[in-house]
Amino acid sequence: MNPFLNSVLDFFIPRVCVSCDMKLTLEEFSICENCFQKIKNANSQFIRQEFLRKFEEDKIIKDFLSLVIFSEDSPIRDLLHVLKYEKKFRLGNFLGKLLAANFDEQIKKWDIDFVIPIPLHKLKMAERGYNQSYYISKGLANCISKKVNTKIVKRNRFTSTQTKLNLAARKENIKDAFSITNKKRIKDKNILLLDDVITTGATITECGKLLKQNGANNIYAVSVCLAE
Repeated sequence: MNPFLNSVLDFFIPRVCVSCDMKLTLEEFSICENCFQKIKNANSQFIRQEFLRKFEEDKIIKDFLSLVIFSEDSPIRDLLHVLKYEKKFRLGNFLGKLLAANFDEQIKKWDIDFVIPIPLHKLKMAERGYNQSYYISKGLANCISKKVNTKIVKRNRFTSTQTKLNLAARKENIKDAFSITNKKRIKDKNILLLDDVITTGATITECGKLLKQNGANNIYAVSVCLAE
């Protein structure tokens, strides 16, 4: 859409920041510059530290990357909320492109075959209507010239929310929640798992374990947010 039409639409239907409700400029998308600056990047030292805490012991995830640090008072929480519950599909695509812009070189070194967004259970899909991680995956995959595959891993058990669970409880809650629908498709493949937020890493690890058990080669992970 050209700048003139954008300005006309903004006059009649002003776009506002999802975090502070301030009117956005033509150059801003979903979040204003002031709120964007409040989002804390996950630097390489922090990512390495969290890899050792969340994934090193299980030896399932070979490497992982995350864009920003999640906290309840960060504007990133508001971004993810509108993506998950208000059908802001373009925002998912935008976040995927941000991942690609920041991690293109690292992901190329992983030599992945395709991206798998962590699937939702069919009941949650029916309730929400879509999987937000799919749209993030599409934005990333298009930039790195890879495919998104949603037909390989199925979530076959509805799990209660993990927000208030500790690591041990999360592992138990997510145990055996996934199944593989096409073993031939993953044999000897390098697979990138994508989720919007990685908290303890239990969900990513459980999904990766199943892929490894069924013949996948290396499993990597990426997320928009990483919780401390």
